[in-house]
Amino acid sequence: MIHLAAATFFKVHIPVDELQQAERMLEPLLGKAASIVFALALLFAGISSTVTAGLAGGSIFAGIFGEPYDIRDNHTKLGVGAILIAAVALIFFISNPFQGLLISQMLLSIQLPITIFLQIYLTSSKKVMRKFANSTLDRILLWTVGLVVTGLNIGLLITIF
Repeated sequence: MIHLAAATFFKVHIPVDELQQAERMLEPLLGKAASIVFALALLFAGISSTVTAGLAGGSIFAGIFGEPYDIRDNHTKLGVGAILIAAVALIFFISNPFQGLLISQMLLSIQLPITIFLQIYLTSSKKVMRKFANSTLDRILLWTVGLVVTGLNIGLLITIF
């Protein structure tokens, strides 16, 4: 959302330095409903990422103990709970929502290449995917996209500091 707002305001040379500006971008399209739509989009994005993080935490904790993900299992519950407690605790330390959103995006840009290259490795593995493993052309395209995304993320991190 920040990137969309920044790109829109960049075109007309307006610096984006607060979250409310992203809402103003929607006003020409949605009128007075822009603030409600924007608030709902933020709420659903937050819920989605929190649920995903909780599921990932539960899956990781279960995997550490050699178990499948099962929400009735104590290790899975511990992983889900730890992630959700950490997420709620972070809310109390963020005084500026815009800065919090920027920090979260920065952290995601660090994590994204790890996920991309792990997925390429796993989907290219004959041992894991058998006959559905990526072809050589697929691997070349995927590695190229992964390297481009990583390069863009490195560029973003350099501009932040």
